[in-house]
This record gives sequence, C-alpha cells and structure tokens, in this order.
Amino acid sequence: MRKFNIRKVLDGLTAVSAVASASSAAQQQQAGNRETEIQETLQSEHFQLCKTVRHGFPYQPSALAFDPVQKILAIGTQTGALRLFGRPGVECYCQHDSGAAVIQLQFLINEGALVSALADDTLHLWNLRQKRPAILHSLKFNRERITFCHLPFQSKWLYVGTERGNIHIVNVESFTLSGYVIMWNKAIELSSKSHPGPVVHISDNPMDEGKLLIGFESGTVVLWDLKSKKADYRYTHDEAIHSVAWHHEGKQFICSHSDGTLTIWNVKSPTKPFQTITPHGKQLKDGKKPEPCKPILKVEYKTTRAGEPFIILSGGLSYDTVGRRPCLTVMHGKSTAVLEMDYSIVDFLTLCETPYPNDFQEPYAVVVLLEKDLVLIDLAQNGYPIFENPYPLTIHESPVTCCEYFADCPVDLIPALYSVGARQKRQGYSKKEWPISGGNWGVITQSYSEIIITGHADGSIKFWDASAITLQVLYKLKTAKVFEKSRNKDDRPNTDIVDEDPYAIQIISWCPESRMLCIAGVSAHVIIYRFSKQEVTTEVIPMLEIRLLYEINDIETPDGEQVPPVPTPGTGSNPQSIVPQSHPSTSSSSSDGLRDNVPCLKVKNSPLKQSPGYQIELVIQLVWVSGEPPQQITSLAINSAYGLVVFGNCNGIAMVDYLQKTVLLNLGTIELYGSNDPYRREPRSPRKTRQPSGAGLCDINEGTVVPEDRCKSPTSDVKDNSFSRSRSSSVTSIDKESREAISALHFCETFTRKADTSPSPCLWVGTTLGTVLVIVLNLPPGGEQRLLQPVIVSPSGTILRLKGAILRMAFLDTTGSLVPPAHETWREHYEDKDEKEKAKKRRPVSVSPSSSQEISENQYAVICSEKQAKVISLPSQNCIYKQNITETSFVLRGDIVSLSNSICLACFCANGHIMTFSLPSLRPLLDVYYLPLTNMRIARTFCFTDNGQALYLVSPTEIQRLTYSQETCENLQEMLGELFTLVETPEAPNRGFFKGLFGGGAQSLDREELFGESASGKASRSLAQHIPGPGGIEGVKGAASGVVGELARARLALDERGQKLGELEEKTAAMLYSADSFSKHAHEMMLKYKDKKWYQF
Repeated sequence: MRKFNIRKVLDGLTAVSAVASASSAAQQQQAGNRETEIQETLQSEHFQLCKTVRHGFPYQPSALAFDPVQKILAIGTQTGALRLFGRPGVECYCQHDSGAAVIQLQFLINEGALVSALADDTLHLWNLRQKRPAILHSLKFNRERITFCHLPFQSKWLYVGTERGNIHIVNVESFTLSGYVIMWNKAIELSSKSHPGPVVHISDNPMDEGKLLIGFESGTVVLWDLKSKKADYRYTHDEAIHSVAWHHEGKQFICSHSDGTLTIWNVKSPTKPFQTITPHGKQLKDGKKPEPCKPILKVEYKTTRAGEPFIILSGGLSYDTVGRRPCLTVMHGKSTAVLEMDYSIVDFLTLCETPYPNDFQEPYAVVVLLEKDLVLIDLAQNGYPIFENPYPLTIHESPVTCCEYFADCPVDLIPALYSVGARQKRQGYSKKEWPISGGNWGVITQSYSEIIITGHADGSIKFWDASAITLQVLYKLKTAKVFEKSRNKDDRPNTDIVDEDPYAIQIISWCPESRMLCIAGVSAHVIIYRFSKQEVTTEVIPMLEIRLLYEINDIETPDGEQVPPVPTPGTGSNPQSIVPQSHPSTSSSSSDGLRDNVPCLKVKNSPLKQSPGYQIELVIQLVWVSGEPPQQITSLAINSAYGLVVFGNCNGIAMVDYLQKTVLLNLGTIELYGSNDPYRREPRSPRKTRQPSGAGLCDINEGTVVPEDRCKSPTSDVKDNSFSRSRSSSVTSIDKESREAISALHFCETFTRKADTSPSPCLWVGTTLGTVLVIVLNLPPGGEQRLLQPVIVSPSGTILRLKGAILRMAFLDTTGSLVPPAHETWREHYEDKDEKEKAKKRRPVSVSPSSSQEISENQYAVICSEKQAKVISLPSQNCIYKQNITETSFVLRGDIVSLSNSICLACFCANGHIMTFSLPSLRPLLDVYYLPLTNMRIARTFCFTDNGQALYLVSPTEIQRLTYSQETCENLQEMLGELFTLVETPEAPNRGFFKGLFGGGAQSLDREELFGESASGKASRSLAQHIPGPGGIEGVKGAASGVVGELARARLALDERGQKLGELEEKTAAMLYSADSFSKHAHEMMLKYKDKKWYQF
C-alpha cells in the first residue's frame, strides 16, 4: 500500500482531467521492430460504468422503520442515504439528492411505499415496488420545520408536526396538503401564556381514529377531537417529553421524560398521572422523590394476551453511572432487564405479530439501531438473547486500512475459508430464524466466485465471499496475536513508530492458487502465512530482523561492515542482517547511546497455538538503525513457486527466502542502480525525528481532523509546501531526492536482458521516481535441493524509465494474453510421510506459457505509472506503445484486468476519472468522471479486479461496488433482489359480539370527509411546494404491471376501509389530472351558486 501526500491528493481534485486522446498516446512504432499485430477484441461498447451494490453498516444512522407485513427494515442516515434490508441477501441502497439528514421514516404498511422526512423540511414518497426504488413525489415545507410524522395503518393521510407546534395533514396519494390544520394555540389551554414547544409525538387512539394524541416538547399532551376540532383533554407535566406510547385498548398512554421518569396516564383523568416510574432511580427513604436520571429518549408499551405488558425504553440511567455503556431496558411484569450496548442507541422498534394498533401486540423482538451496529433482541426467550446478524455489517469492526478484490478464484477456496471460519463463530445466539425476512433474491447470472480481503487497524484481516453481488464474512485472521501486547501505556516500549494502532495492516499480497498470504504492517513488519486445515502448536515463532538502511557515497554501517551490493552465492546475504531465529532481540544501543538493532514490536517467545486456517510461516521485522526508526513498507510481493517474498520502502529493498528463512537481498535503492544511477545524490544525515504515525489509515470518525504530516507519503518532505504529485518533477530537497521509495514489485518469468534467448525467473522493481529495474533469480532445483541450495539473486542491469511513480506491472505473451506469475497449487503442509515423499518429487507449478514458447517468440511488459503507461517488447526492450494517461492529475490505482476473454488496463485518477485502455495498443476505451477524491480512504481502498468489477470504501463503514462492464450493467436488474412481494394483509381483530352490540370496539373515521378539499378547503400555497419525483407515475405502473399488479389492485380494491392506496398505481399522468381539475371546477361552481335564486345569477 502506498501512502499519499494529502495536500497533493486534494489538489488533484481541482485538476481538470487530461483527456487521454489517441493523438497524445503517441503509439510509437520502432523502425524494424514492429511485432506481429495482435488482434484486440475489446471495444468501447464493452464498457459502461455503474454502481452495483453497497455493503456494510449505514454510516451515521439517524432513523429506523419496519413494515410488519412485508418484513422489511429501513434505515436513514445523516447524509440522506436510505438502506433497505429484507431477508439475508436482499439489500438496497438509495440516496436523497439533497444529502440532508433523514429524521423519520414511515412505511405505507404492505403497500410497497415509504415516506421519508428530511432535516431540510422535505417529505418524499418512495416506490419500493421496483428493484431500484425511486421517489414518486416530494413536498417541500417553506415556512415550518418538520419535527414528527405519523401515518396510521391503512390510511392515506399523513400527520406532520412542526417546530411551531402546528400539525398539517398530507394526502400521500397526491402528496398535497389538506386545508385541515391543528394550530398550537387552539390545542393548548387559552390561559397558557407560553408556547408549548415543537411537536414531539402524534398518534391516534387505537380504539378511536377520531381522537389524536399530540405531545409537545414542554410537557403538554393534548387529546384532539378531529371531528369537533377541539381538545377533549389536556395533560400537563413539569418535565419535557421525549416520546409517548399507547396501550392497545386506548384507555392509557405512557410518556417518557427528560428527568428519567415515565408517567402513565388514564385518558379520562387529565389532572395527574395514574403512575410515575423512575426505572433507574434510587428510591430514597421518607417518601422523597427519587434522584433525577438521564432522559428516557424513547418508550414503547406493548401488550400480550398471556401475560404482563412490556415497557421497553432507551436511556434513563442515573447520573452517577459514569462510564457505563448505553442501555436498553426491558420491563416485563416485576422483572427489569438492563441490556448493555456497545454504542449509543439511535433508535429502536419493537416487532409485533400484528400491524393493528388496537389488538394485543404480542411483541417478539426488538430492533436496536446503534451508532455503529444493528442488534436484534429475542423477547420470547429467557435472558433476551440476540439474533445472529446475517448482514455484512461488521466491515468497520476495526477501521479498514486497506482492501484487495479477487474475481474468478479457485472453486475450492470459498468452501475452505468458510469451513475454518465456521469454528470462529460465537455461541449463545437466539435459536429462532432472523425475523427480517421480506423480499426475494435476484437471479444469479455470475458463475465465478469473488473474494474481498480487508485489512484493519487492529491488525485483523477479514476474508469475504463477494460472489453474485452479495457479501458474507468467511474467515477472520488476527495478525497481532504473534506479538507481545503492552499492558499499559507506561509499559509500552518507545520503539514503535506509530502513536496508535501499531499492528495496522498496510499492504496485503495473496496468492489464491497456493493460498499463501503475506501482509505488511504499519510498524515495518511483514508476516507470511500458510493455509492449513489442521491445528498446530508452534514452539518457536520463526523470525528475521533486517537492517534496511539508506546509504550514499560509501557511508559505513554502525558496525563498520560494508553491505555488499550483491550477496555472494555462498552466504546468500549480508550476515549482519539476520538475527538467530530462536532469540528475539533485546534493546541495544550504539556507541553514542542511540537506539539500534531493535524492532518496533516484540514477538512472543512462548509456544503459540494456531487454529486451522492461516498459520504463521515467518515474521520479518525492520529494525532501528542508529536512532532512526525503520521506514514504513511501501510495496510487497510473494511468490509461492519461488518460495520468495520481497518488500521495499523509501530506504531500499529486501528479499527473503521463506522456505530457508534467510535474507537474500538487502539493498539501498541507489545500490540497485549500480553505476547506472541517473540522479546525482548527496549524503544525508540520519533523521532524529519520529516518523509520523499511520493515523491517516484509521478514519472511522470522519469529523476528526488528521494532522497533515500524518498523511504524508514516506517520500515527501514534511516541510515541503510545493504541490506536484510526481516525485520526478518535484524533487527539490536533498532528502527528497535521496528518498526514492520502492513502489511496485512483480515476480515473473520473462526476458531479463536484451541478449536473452529464453525467459527466466526474475523480479521487476518499480520506484517512485519512475524507474523500473530487473533482478535475476537463480533458483535451485525443486524438492530437497530447494531447501539445501541457496537462491542466487543478481541485478540484470536493465533499467526502464517512465514519468511518475510506478504503480503496476504485468506481462503478455505473443498472443496478447496475460502471463500470470508462476505459482504452486495448494496442498496440506502437515502431511504424512508418503505424501512428503511425493511432494519432494514435485516441481513448483509454473503456469507461465513462456516456458513452453519457442525461443523466437517474444513477450510484452505492460508498465503503468502515475502519469503514463508503456508497452515494451521483450527481449528487445523497445517501447512499442505509450499512453499519457493524465497531465494535470495523477493515477491512484492502475490494474491490468481480464474482461470478455481479453485484457485491458483500468485506471482511477485523483481527478475522479475512471479510464480503461486496450492492450497492448493502449487505445482509450472508457473515460468517465465518476467521483472526486474527497479523502484518503478512497485513495487507499480503490481497486479493480477481473470481469469488470471494482470497489472502494465509500464511508468508514461501507464498501461500494461498481462495474465497468457493459454486460454486467445489463444483467444487474436481474441480479438485484426484490423488496416488495405480494403478502396478504392479516385479518383485523374480531370486535366480539358484546362490543359490537353495545359499542366499545374500534371507532373508524372517514378521514376523506374531514380532510378532503370539499370539507377543509385548500391549504395555503406558500406553506409547501409539491415536486414530482423522478420515479413518476409511470414508474409505479411499470412496477405493478402484469399479473402481480392486477392481483395487487384487486386486493387493494377490497381493502376494509375502502382506502384505495392502490390508486397511486392506477392513475395515468394526463387523463386523471385533467378529470380531477374539471370536477373541482364544477364543484366550486356548484358551491358558489348553490343557494342563489335564478335571478341572482
């Protein structure tokens, strides 16, 4: 992983994309060296860019809603996002264009629609009957601020409470305001001199829809008679109200207050509460009031046929519980359960068996929306266990610091990772099925498997199954468990180079075929892992410590020994760079008292039990040199066929044979050049300052300001205020010039020199100054000889140059097909003796087609830098194609990927453009402005993979996946799940014979008669403005067409109260509106002349 200079990155936002035109490509033809023309099949029509799905926990959640019939959950966020969840695998993401915070969500229960209220005082009606929900109508309030909304079950009239204390009524079919308004001064007592505050609650009496309960913030509650347009009862309390809830019989309601109390009121006794409860208050003697507690932010009152009602509340803890975690309290009869949560509670909802408010509720679960988690509590089991969450909401469990994406993985890989991951699952979950079970899965059109790997700030790594636009965690690896942890801050060694998160993952290198994994961490440590299905106990953890220093002009090392530029075959490496593996080093100092030869982390010296899965093969650490901390690692590569791992930083490069546990190469960057160094460099004095921490990695809290020097590229000078991204053009200071970092590494089997007649194993090294160097690898034969004879490495002398730091390298054969690096296929490491004998005879599997090619055939090297791409013919080393990707910005990520049985180069630029180029000719195929680089997180996590897939971390908690493939875009509609399914509405509760005879059952209300234009007139035009949504009427008609739509319309037509919400599907744009307006005019004419005699006309 490469780190970036924040000033330079953000400046790239303002850079206008340099259009990569064919003319600027300068597709160069070297005289006499033009190779055979390769047929390229990819064309511009194969490419199209679109977002596919968003995974993870909704960032900064603010609102929650549940449809109890459809069984769909909706979450709104502070950034105007809307996430909808059905059964596991059915998820949907929508976004309000304004980006204003969602303050409340209300489902039109079982109608496939949702109303959202936003902080910018707009209401939106979403159509959920299509795979990608769209807004049908919007209503913008101009003079009043929306504070609370309530939509009764099976009603088309939405009550909207405002900050001024008024209540307006909106017809959700037409999204127009009724002329019926409840003004605050009519609702409260005329004798009251003060304003009652904003409306914090609205609900109708479960047994009488004509009675509306209105809660004002100041503590006043009013029961309003809708028909007589006056208050029946007024209930006053000293403490501010946060929420109100009804008992289902409509005779009692409960209020939660700012002093941590609950008041229960009998509807017909407004003078004082029937009961006052302080759930968490200490009961004092002498009958005194309990001590005040923190506010109870929400309360719900749910009844059961068989037993006591449930009172569920959030907040209300006593003030002396400092440091106590947020709690949800469940009061049931005489028992009170206090359930601690990991994060602050945003909202909660009780899931009940019935959607009817006038029936026994029978609660079975509570959904708790936390600041960074979603928890479901089972109310039916003793101890209230939580349900195991099937959604991929734990991406941010520890902040994500890097990402890798792999498509078309070996078929046995996901089952293997799942089987070892299944052992890591927690116990004690509820035994019931996950209750949010709505929607249907889409059609799977992809046949290949995909895996996402995320690296985290705590040193953990998670493997995710990302096949067919879903996401499921497979396996979690904790890399930090190999190190000793300091118990307190005083105990911490001052050797670490970061202030926090010393185990954070920076780079991941993974070989899916061999399952070998290598990670580089922020404390200049590298760990190599091997996959095994067996549990082992490692007595001594194999480890190496390396002094990777940067020296110029023959400056000697502190021990006086010169580091040889090329290891001799006999020793294989510089003897000073290896520490005996069984003895972790202790702190040592050089003669002048400076810290020396000490790694940043201490490896455990006790036996380590390793579960099935990824097990440690080798730990490599860079050490302090003469008081200077090791520099963070900037590039990393592993090759399972060669048994080698290589990594580099701004000091140099190190190569390790992980089979023999020896260091093969330990060179400063300059020494790689030998006498061919194109830069004039001066010696520099060692830095005495601590290296800036990698805190830029962990931006889970978007609001925190990261000090600028903590996000610097390792190659940039802290005092440098210049702004040019490419090091090659901005190298001014001595330190910057001397600090040339290793930015790209690629193992391959290719031609290393111009005179080569056959390909051989080698390593290609790219630097931040745009240089590519080639190192030759001389590998011993396989089997036992591989473990006994040394690997010999030597520079080839080949040097290639590009503009800008090198990002990616790959190789093509004569047909233009990608030549993947050689690899071994995976086999169990701990085998019996017979298997080991067979293994000795095996040679590493090289999938490189070059080994079987005739000598005359050539290869092509594809090299992508921050500024340009080149295709170089090998072995001649002629540049046959060149493309200047961008002049004014720089490439953040470049990948050579396969698509439609061909390959291309995909790039993401800092100015927000995504581009693709054909290979080998580098013809521009796609150039789309996608998103500006607004923070380092996008730069750090953006990656392309095969089959037209890409992803990045769109927020600290969410992964956004996208495709640049036309075929995937076309199939996306089929792959997406359906939120709305046809479900019969449950039967209304039976009123019973006596209630029907003598009254007392639920009283219905003809709201149309009260709120319709004929009765209440028109609302003021200046109060709110209607905005037609992009979804439009056609969107609904399209979604409801066919047999399903016909059935839905038939069912809605038979709705009990005759409220035809289905009309919003049936209306056509033109005819109905003209008929409507005609009838209104006719009605107005009739009213105008109704009582006039013939002679008054």
